[in-house]
Amino acid sequence: MGRTYAEWEATQDKAMVAKVRAGDEANKVLLNQINWIWVANLMASKPELNPSSAELLDWVTSGQIDAMRK
Repeated sequence: MGRTYAEWEATQDKAMVAKVRAGDEANKVLLNQINWIWVANLMASKPELNPSSAELLDWVTSGQIDAMRK
C-alpha cells in the first residue's frame, strides 16, 4: 500500500498547498485541489512528488479526500 494523503501532503511545498486550499480549509480536500498541485509539480520538473494512481484511488475510496462535493 502507498502513502496516506497526510503523508503525501507532508512532502509537498507548504505554500502551494496553502494556496490551493485557501478559503476551503474547513472542508475535506478535493481531488481537483490535488490535481492543481500535481500539475505544478510536473511544470517544476518534479513528477516524483506526485501520487500514484493507486494512492489516489485509495484516498478516494477510503474517504481521505472527496472526488466531488454535493
